Amino acid sequence: MSSSPRKRPTTGLTDSQPRVRPVYLQPRVVLVWVVTATWPASISVLSTKAYGGSVTGWLLAQILAALHFHLNPHTFAIVHFVTRKLAHLTEYAIFSLLLYHSFEPRHPQDWNARSAFGALVVAGLFSLVDEYHQSFVPGRTSSLMDCGIDTVGALLAMAAYYAGTRLYASKSKRAAVNESRDENKKGAAGE
Repeated sequence: MSSSPRKRPTTGLTDSQPRVRPVYLQPRVVLVWVVTATWPASISVLSTKAYGGSVTGWLLAQILAALHFHLNPHTFAIVHFVTRKLAHLTEYAIFSLLLYHSFEPRHPQDWNARSAFGALVVAGLFSLVDEYHQSFVPGRTSSLMDCGIDTVGALLAMAAYYAGTRLYASKSKRAAVNESRDENKKGAAGE
């Protein structure tokens, strides 16, 4: 008879290895999707009568008065128009970046053309839906020009992100090459 303790059979049910959550259930990915889902909701709220031209005009006038800027009515109308269109551009640029990060949860810092295209298409389609929604809101109008501005905002964001990832990759590559050269010099000096 042996005096060693008896080994428990391994069934796979009591593995000591921790279970890895699927990517889509990781807290960071869930948070990104929650933020991404709330962004179009906020865009829809901004498309209501509460944020129409008269309201944003009043708000812009208050901001300019607080900054002691005084514009004639024609110039104010131009500044107001440009501000509203820049708001369209910006909100859809942010939306496309959020979509990109939602579509690329594993390595959002790496460029993925498919995720970028998907983000651009979804942002553009949501822009059409939002403008259609505005056609039913009293005091608001729908405009295909706004859809174009929204889509250009999404496109600019993807282009800027692409440029940023390429710039980061080239800097990282350069740093690795310089580090390798420094190690080679140290190794040659030590011989």
